[in-house]
Amino acid sequence: MWLAGGGIKGGMAHGATDEFGWHAVEKKVDVRDLHATILHLMGLDHEKLTYRYSGRDYRLTDVAGTVVKGVLK
Repeated sequence: MWLAGGGIKGGMAHGATDEFGWHAVEKKVDVRDLHATILHLMGLDHEKLTYRYSGRDYRLTDVAGTVVKGVLK
């Protein structure tokens, strides 16, 4: 994935892939962490962004998701 501007460090690569570029091998980022980071950059707290459905609270990052500090300025 490619991110630019809005508080992202420029000119860096986060993590590494295998020799063919098919699988991540270092600093893997889960999709929930990616969503939490993007929401953080937009000024939203992913833990407070919830809605209730059938008596349960749901959120985009579910019960996981942390902001990836390594890509932020």
